[in-house]
Amino acid sequence: MLCFPNAKINIGLRVLRRRADGYHEIETLFYPVPLRDALEAVPAATTAFHLSGLLLPDVAPEENLVWKALKLLEQTYTLPPLAIYLRKHIPFGAGLGGGSADAAFMLKLLNACAALRLSDTELEALATTLGADCPFFIRNRPVLATGIGNRFEPVDLSLKGYTLWIVKPDVAVSTKEAYSWVKPSVPSVSLKELSARPVAEWKHGPVNDFEQSVCRRYPVIGAVKAQLYAQGAAYAAMSGSGSSVYGLFDKDVQMHFPGCFVWKGKLD
Repeated sequence: MLCFPNAKINIGLRVLRRRADGYHEIETLFYPVPLRDALEAVPAATTAFHLSGLLLPDVAPEENLVWKALKLLEQTYTLPPLAIYLRKHIPFGAGLGGGSADAAFMLKLLNACAALRLSDTELEALATTLGADCPFFIRNRPVLATGIGNRFEPVDLSLKGYTLWIVKPDVAVSTKEAYSWVKPSVPSVSLKELSARPVAEWKHGPVNDFEQSVCRRYPVIGAVKAQLYAQGAAYAAMSGSGSSVYGLFDKDVQMHFPGCFVWKGKLD
């Protein structure tokens, strides 16, 4: 059985307040996009996990969220022996949710392979234990995410017809450090309200609170965003805490970003 875990982009990301437990309350819009990994499970004599593609250096396979998702289900359910193959195409450290998507799709894949008959609500509860944004990829539809990024409200948002460019410079941004650089504040207008406006008006609307401080420390990220706008992007922003930047275009353009991961696709 084969599936294709997809990435997400953040449309705006507001850091509202720091909680007593050290986490931060946020407000952001998650939007699924068709940049995908490939995940396959096939019957085997013994369970094994095989990784290829864009990989984190020096990270053991058992630390991968796909393997952790399998082990999570094994605590409660009997699973058949499977050979699991994950081909990574979504870059890591990009703010695109690739690892979370892989984990959520693994839960869905095992649910089907082992005929567990778990509902989406049950799968979301399991995914929550693997990561705050993992449950998003169970239903995989645009949502307003609040709390620590783990409370979801569906939103009526479609970017169909836009061409999406995703560009990730060869830099890594520590999420922990990125939070330490931001001064939390509550905006006067919610992202849900801003996102209801035409995309052409978003340039001065949905804001990513991480951008200013991250771009100050990593100017290449700001340079990528500037180039996207210079080429006619209707909206461009950093996703998550970086380091990827995306641009939405209503026309075809040709661009080059030497030394960067680049992906281009039509949204439907």
